[in-house]
Amino acid sequence: MLKSLLIPAVVLLAGNASAQVAAPAFEDGPGPNMVIEVAAADGTAKGTITLDLLADAAPKHVERLVALAKEGAYDGVVFHRVIDGFMAQTGDVQYGKQGGNTSMAGSGGSDQPDLKAEFSDIPFQAGTVGMARAQSVDSANSQFFIDLAPAPFLNGKYTVVGQLIDGWDVLNSITKGDEQQNGAVQTPDYMAKVTITE
Repeated sequence: MLKSLLIPAVVLLAGNASAQVAAPAFEDGPGPNMVIEVAAADGTAKGTITLDLLADAAPKHVERLVALAKEGAYDGVVFHRVIDGFMAQTGDVQYGKQGGNTSMAGSGGSDQPDLKAEFSDIPFQAGTVGMARAQSVDSANSQFFIDLAPAPFLNGKYTVVGQLIDGWDVLNSITKGDEQQNGAVQTPDYMAKVTITE
């Protein structure tokens, strides 16, 4: 089952923007926070990204992210799909482990059941974190994405689970994929360590 963002090609072409968007100004809410240590494919540390998870907006999805992070499932998972001017996707705990064969990354998830959508009126802006899913709105599992630019065409169609509160420069340094290959990254950066702080 493909857990990718289903977006029209015309949107991708219209959204192709190398110009960096200004850093988002989200404030740290009640949390929990997800702290992601990002590393390059060769293991070189790139820095840390901090996400404020929005348990009030998407309680079941945040519960899943927190549980997977606490059990170490996200450690070593690659950013398998990164589209310049759009988003960076990661979280395939089944097929996305760094150092292994990641050719199927983006098609797997955890051994937990898929989640029912928890849509909200929170807009997709630069720094918004959403759950990736297949065609069914109730198919999110473990994969998530962080927007690199505003993406209003996702509003009300994907579950918002968080907002980036620190590490905008690190997020933008993540290796981008080939747009002709739907953003697939050949030598992807990865989440070296993911921790939860309350």
